[in-house]
Amino acid sequence: QVQLVESGGGLVTAGGSLRLSCAASGSRSSIDVMNWYRQAPGKQRELIATITFGGATAYADSVKGRFTISRDNAKNTVYLQMNSLKPEDTGVYLCNLITYSGTSRRDYWGQGTQVTVSS
Repeated sequence: QVQLVESGGGLVTAGGSLRLSCAASGSRSSIDVMNWYRQAPGKQRELIATITFGGATAYADSVKGRFTISRDNAKNTVYLQMNSLKPEDTGVYLCNLITYSGTSRRDYWGQGTQVTVSS
């Protein structure tokens, strides 16, 4: 069973930075995609960054140029470096792992870490 544990959230003033981590434990396929989602109060969950096992990345327009997703496959950890934070970045940040094996797909979720950006 795969488990994901996020860390690194907190309270920061606008313009500041935070780095989130998501550590994955348990065996899984080497073919996977790791995502960061944001759940803001009163809003739908938003996919904000994606990274494949090979390192290809994609970002939501709302964070492009400010956030950077990266991964250390040896440590089974994905990171989200968040710079120039804005109050609208406030929310619970959730790590999502998607694994593929043949034609099957499995999704795993962490518990989330709170990020609060004050103005």
